[in-house]
Amino acid sequence: MRTAGGQGGDILLTVDDIYFGYSKNDLLRGLSFTIENGDVVCLLGPNGAGKTTLLRCLLGISRVRAGGIRVDGRDIAAASPKELAAAMAYVPQATTTVFPHRVLDMVVMGRTPHIGFTAVPTKGDYRLAAEALARLGIEHLADSLFSEISGGERQLTLIARALTQQAGLLVMDEPTSNLDYGNQVRILKIITSLARQGYSIIMTSHFPNHAFLLCNKVFIMKNGLITAIGRPEEVITDSSLSELYSTGVKIVKIGDGPDAATVCIPLMS
Repeated sequence: MRTAGGQGGDILLTVDDIYFGYSKNDLLRGLSFTIENGDVVCLLGPNGAGKTTLLRCLLGISRVRAGGIRVDGRDIAAASPKELAAAMAYVPQATTTVFPHRVLDMVVMGRTPHIGFTAVPTKGDYRLAAEALARLGIEHLADSLFSEISGGERQLTLIARALTQQAGLLVMDEPTSNLDYGNQVRILKIITSLARQGYSIIMTSHFPNHAFLLCNKVFIMKNGLITAIGRPEEVITDSSLSELYSTGVKIVKIGDGPDAATVCIPLMS
């Protein structure tokens, strides 16, 4: 299930020595990296490491105190919301809503940056939303209420909404959070498929195994810093994970050939 990410070579996103925080408390400190077209990047780190904060800065939701972020060569501080939406689409953790929206209506909200906040979606917008649902195999849910479908189906709906935005970079915050094992695998397969279709992806995760399955790059974060960047097999090691999560971890390779897998096993003794 490993993707062929990182084959594009062109720089899509540049983060240059950014700082973010409130008052004198910096939550992100001097982060610098690049993401190329075709990259599938996993941010690994414990709670409070700054992963979600970094995503919010990349999306322009939170403004950095110092440093700069460029997407497609353009400084996001000077970009309009419409320009940012054309470059990046956000997939949050699956949640419920207080309003009884249909699944199709939730997905067509991804067209908002293209049609304006006061305009009415066109037949073409609904067609793109329906195509995104079909692409993910959940077209049968179009008339279901978002609040009444399963957690895995809600996550797929949010991915479909991001696809209707037609951005090249998908920013995913713990896309498998709170899902059962079967739905986790289903989401991972969808992410793999999207990467093969040419999307670049940056995602946070609490599961190092997902980085081995999906990603060509891993950023290890702790205390607002990126402490390592590299291919999964380079930076995810017994010692790095044991130190990162303050618990013993063993990296084990299973099998040979195309079905070989690398897994992380906690040491209970």
